[in-house]
Amino acid sequence: MAGTSEAGVEPAFDVTVVIPTFNGERYLARVLDGIRSQQFDGDVEVFVIDSGSTDATLEIVHSRPWVRVHEIPNSEFGHGRTRNLAARMARGRLVAYLTQDAIPIGPHWLRSLTEPLEPDGLDAVGVVGKQEPRPNSFPLQKYDIIASFAELGAGGDAIVTTKRERDAGVPSAEFYSDVNSATRRDFLLNVIPYRDVSYSEDYAFARDLLDAGYRKAYAPAAAVEHSNDLTLGEYGRRIFDEAIGTRRVGHDTPNPGRIGWLAHAAVGALRDSRRIVRDGDYSFGRKLYWLAVNPAFHLAKWRSYERANRVDLDDHASIAKWSLEHSKR
Repeated sequence: MAGTSEAGVEPAFDVTVVIPTFNGERYLARVLDGIRSQQFDGDVEVFVIDSGSTDATLEIVHSRPWVRVHEIPNSEFGHGRTRNLAARMARGRLVAYLTQDAIPIGPHWLRSLTEPLEPDGLDAVGVVGKQEPRPNSFPLQKYDIIASFAELGAGGDAIVTTKRERDAGVPSAEFYSDVNSATRRDFLLNVIPYRDVSYSEDYAFARDLLDAGYRKAYAPAAAVEHSNDLTLGEYGRRIFDEAIGTRRVGHDTPNPGRIGWLAHAAVGALRDSRRIVRDGDYSFGRKLYWLAVNPAFHLAKWRSYERANRVDLDDHASIAKWSLEHSKR
């Protein structure tokens, strides 16, 4: 296990790519090899922080001697806390964050993700890259990911957001995702760290840096393949976690009420049905399957939003009951 690199120490790398892992064997080899294949004019460190994996995750990491690994107990993991730890231990001037299932697309992902951070360029302090869903992911998630990133902007050039856009009510102004993001290490250590929150540390980080007058950017050319492999029950719990997390950091969540969530689910399911019929990624049999099953995902989504908006944020027992994060620990 390698030693730490503390604030004030001269960086030994241009970028540290950080991957928090927990039982991530399914995609991790492809993630690591995708980083290894990057065409990047600089030195890159790959740093995994594992929080108690019991599958083949650590075997995959140790089979690649160019990956540095640090292990922590699962009880010490926190989305913001662990990313702050990674920044302290990183040996790069910049820090890029990937999740264990976000596979870089193309050889220029890292360059596109980090270029907006340069002071003589766009001078952003936080960058979020594009996500492209896996072709056979479940329709609701697939189409939500496509729509969310289309809203951020098209084309290959990075797009900057400031407090002005946020104050003007631009819907995507606070969007940020640590599935695929980057920042300056010294900014995290000395200016604005991640909040130690159970969820939505990325949205909180974006809000905090914008409020402080800094700039963030969206880099559509820095794309990864990513969508969560979730069962119907897991998906509802994940939406619950996300809604609780966004409430805790002061971000608005959909609040349709007891009747409205049924209407939202019905409209979403009908809209997706038209897309499923035209979707060339699904076979005929999968189209029939998703036409039957996808409405249940919409019901789970909006029921979870309604449940998350009703629960008291201090009612830890109720939150634990419906939380996917809690169920995995």
